[in-house]
Amino acid sequence: MRVALSGLNNTDNPAPGIGVAKSLTTHELIGLSYDPNEPGIYQGLFEKIYLMPYPSLGYEEFKKRILEIKEKSSIEAVIPNLDAELPLYIKYQNEIQNLGIKTFLPSLEAFEVREKKKLKELSEKLNIKHPKTIEVISLDDLIKATKEIGFPLMVKGNYYKAYKANSLDEAIEFYYKISNEWGFPLLVQEVIGGVEINYLGVGDGEKLVAGVAMKKLTTTDLGKVWSAISIKNDKLLRIAKDFVNLTAWRGAFEIEAINNGEDIYLIEINPRFPAWVYFATMLGVNMPSILVDLMEGKEVEEQFEYPLEQMYVRYVEETIAPFGKFSKLLATKEL
Repeated sequence: MRVALSGLNNTDNPAPGIGVAKSLTTHELIGLSYDPNEPGIYQGLFEKIYLMPYPSLGYEEFKKRILEIKEKSSIEAVIPNLDAELPLYIKYQNEIQNLGIKTFLPSLEAFEVREKKKLKELSEKLNIKHPKTIEVISLDDLIKATKEIGFPLMVKGNYYKAYKANSLDEAIEFYYKISNEWGFPLLVQEVIGGVEINYLGVGDGEKLVAGVAMKKLTTTDLGKVWSAISIKNDKLLRIAKDFVNLTAWRGAFEIEAINNGEDIYLIEINPRFPAWVYFATMLGVNMPSILVDLMEGKEVEEQFEYPLEQMYVRYVEETIAPFGKFSKLLATKEL
């Protein structure tokens, strides 16, 4: 199958697209990018690269561009990997399917249920604890929330970005930093001490069909995993299964949680593959491949077994590319 996918950034704040691409080497791959500077463009993983209009321009601009790409490269399916574009893909998934492009995405209702501002309610339904969280839409709200929760605390955007603040000055700085880029509401959340454990899963719309759990060992300043270890956690697996059953989730998701030794706290549920998706593939659970099989309507076997205590290590590598490639992509919007 010829699959188009986005999220080609591969810096210290990596997007999921490169891990997804490395998991789908048996397929013909087309890269979709919003920025010609994304390193993944130049890693030799894609037959062609196309620049896309920003999702904020709306469906009609997206439709025009994706049809151009389909005509030129005969794409059969698309895997969106970025938070900012997912609402558009999910809202118009039926229209995209009618264009002859397969997707495998959750419903808009399921997508909204796991938004950060609604996680308290979802946590109660999943029978899991959730850190105290206060929604803020003004500076006064922020100041009141910091007094109620106390420092340190997290300042989060509802869709993207999260920073740990140790003082009111830092909280105000992050308040403006996030709101200027992503708007409101923002969330102020208590910090739970412990170990971060994550679960990557794929749901078929009825049940969880595959998954891998890991424990973060080291992270970047932005909280992105730099090294981790594969683990098994029955409670985390139960939560993942219950989440899929409750929401009829279709596609990839990642549960972020904190284990403080006594309880597990739900922190976030990301509605896509995480940047560490290739770790699961190396462990023998290739979830991007499973997702493509689901797109094609194939029967998939459940995969929950994988080797434990295997260490994931992300590292930096370099490549070289003619500057003409960058110039051509910038000028023609394809490479």
